[in-house]
Amino acid sequence: VQLVESGGGSVQAGGSLALSCALTGDVYSRYCMVWFRQAAGKEREGVASIDGDGNTNYADSVKGRFTISQANGRTTLNLDMKALKPEDTAVYFCAVDPVLQTCSAPPSAPTALGYWGPGTQVNVSS
Repeated sequence: VQLVESGGGSVQAGGSLALSCALTGDVYSRYCMVWFRQAAGKEREGVASIDGDGNTNYADSVKGRFTISQANGRTTLNLDMKALKPEDTAVYFCAVDPVLQTCSAPPSAPTALGYWGPGTQVNVSS
């Protein structure tokens, strides 16, 4: 299983970015798919998740601003980010996890059983 994120970059506060993740390999369709982030010196933080039924959950800090979606038979995972804030600055990762609790509210960073990509940097300046 391989995941590769794209779409990161630098924006000013209030701006928007759209992240995308391409997944290859055999993954059970019921797995949890999640975006998580890690800011410098901080722990990993679940941002948004979507399960095999299309149910979504978001961290309180991004509700109403971020939207997660999947496409192409769950081989593409997207994260649309609007009204970005400096505190959204982090490396963003997409992941797939057989542990379905990762998709609970609020979403979690993946467990050690999951797979994730190398990440994409998002910088939001004030």
